[in-house]
Amino acid sequence: MLGTIHKVGFWSGVIAFASTVAFVIVQSLQLFSVIKFPLDEILIYGFSLCITLPFLFEILALHYLTPVNSRFWSHAALIFTMMYVIFVTSNYVVQLATVIPMKLRGMTQEISILDQTPHSLFWNFDAIGYIFMGFATLFAAPLFSNHGLEGWVKISFLAHGFITPIIAFVYFYPGFSNMLLLIGIPWAITAPVSMLLLAMSFRKDLQGKNKS
Repeated sequence: MLGTIHKVGFWSGVIAFASTVAFVIVQSLQLFSVIKFPLDEILIYGFSLCITLPFLFEILALHYLTPVNSRFWSHAALIFTMMYVIFVTSNYVVQLATVIPMKLRGMTQEISILDQTPHSLFWNFDAIGYIFMGFATLFAAPLFSNHGLEGWVKISFLAHGFITPIIAFVYFYPGFSNMLLLIGIPWAITAPVSMLLLAMSFRKDLQGKNKS
């Protein structure tokens, strides 16, 4: 069973990593007007949605592989991950299933309250979700040692957690602009790197168990 959990954690981490990289690429293309509506929003929300469950299963695997005496930290990380998933999934499903189709039918005014625009209802959902993701990695960081691959996982988790105030600033600063969005560039590095390094640690642990 432990081997299965390692494999689930590894592949979930790989999928979360790939989805995050894809999101970052599409977001960059949108910023430079390489792709436009509706393709930009479909891809952005679609790839963002693809991050949610894989990241949840990656953290779930971490929780189940954590020794009992350290599970306070992994349990806290799992709770914050679940909160991230709930908030952002609610947003992305609404954008993909309701907002974009209604915009294409010329009914933008009718669904304006649902549209993710700066400081709107679902903008705040998105903000809260990614703040909780940062808390998840911050609480998970104490689970790892300071040596080897675990040390790199710990550094990446701490880095991702520590940029949470920057993410909050980008979302909640009164005057939003594309230049302000660029302040959040560190997230585009810490998020995928932390997911990938954790996935690699699952694989390394599994290989070590198979050799013993």
